[in-house]
Amino acid sequence: MERNEDKFAWTVTVGVKGQIVIPKEARVAFGIEPGDTLLILGDKEKGLAIPPKEIISEYFGQIFGNI
Repeated sequence: MERNEDKFAWTVTVGVKGQIVIPKEARVAFGIEPGDTLLILGDKEKGLAIPPKEIISEYFGQIFGNI
C-alpha cells in the first residue's frame, strides 16, 4: 500500500473537563504553537474539523477585508 506523506491520523482522549491534547507530531506538522487560537467546526453528520490557521486567516480576510 502506498503511503501518503500529506495525510495523518492520531487518537486523543477527552478529559473530564472536555479537553483534548493535540499530539506533538500534529502540533509540529501544522505549526501549532502555545497560545494559538484554533477554530473547531462541527457538523452532526460529518463530525469535527480543525482547519489550518492559514486557511482561517485567508477566509476571514476575504469576508472582512484585510484589516
